[in-house]
Amino acid sequence: MAKLGKISADTTAFFLCDMQEKFRPVTRYFPEVLAAASQLVQTSKLLNVPLIVTEQYPKGLGSTVQELSIQHAAGIFPKTKFSMMIPEVENFLNGPLGKRIDVVVLFGVEAHVCIEQTALDLLSLGKTVHIVANATSSRSQEDRLLAFDRLRQVGCFISTCESIIFKLVQDKNHPDFNAVRQIVRDPTLYTGLTSC
Repeated sequence: MAKLGKISADTTAFFLCDMQEKFRPVTRYFPEVLAAASQLVQTSKLLNVPLIVTEQYPKGLGSTVQELSIQHAAGIFPKTKFSMMIPEVENFLNGPLGKRIDVVVLFGVEAHVCIEQTALDLLSLGKTVHIVANATSSRSQEDRLLAFDRLRQVGCFISTCESIIFKLVQDKNHPDFNAVRQIVRDPTLYTGLTSC
């Protein structure tokens, strides 16, 4: 049977990849991607979904943008490898938080480099991977869209931040539903980021 891509807050982690200052001026639709990423970061804190953050060569490329409140992250790791799957992140996946991680929700930059290589590494470990299209971009739209095609071909699920958030909540009677509704009250702007 094909994987259905179901997600649960109990077995899911959010991976925020390299949303750094130096990428801001060169990344297509950065403000819109940032708005969607912010909704996911807020949701991770609210629903207690572990958040892992990486920063690509922060000495040269800067830290994670200040608009993203990542103080609650389970880990913020510098890296030089393009994939997020450095030893510190692999250790996290092996259960230091006392919970099994089966699903990774992946977003950030760049789609055709760090996101794609991270997704392939996660799939190799047997994880289910959701790529958040409106929270993921590249310097060029062509690279971004071709990366999504490739990621879909290898078995990733391509989704939007609002879809991911409501998959985690599942029910209007969820105790955090009203707080989640406040997070997503302003829909993300259409930019063509999800057209393929």
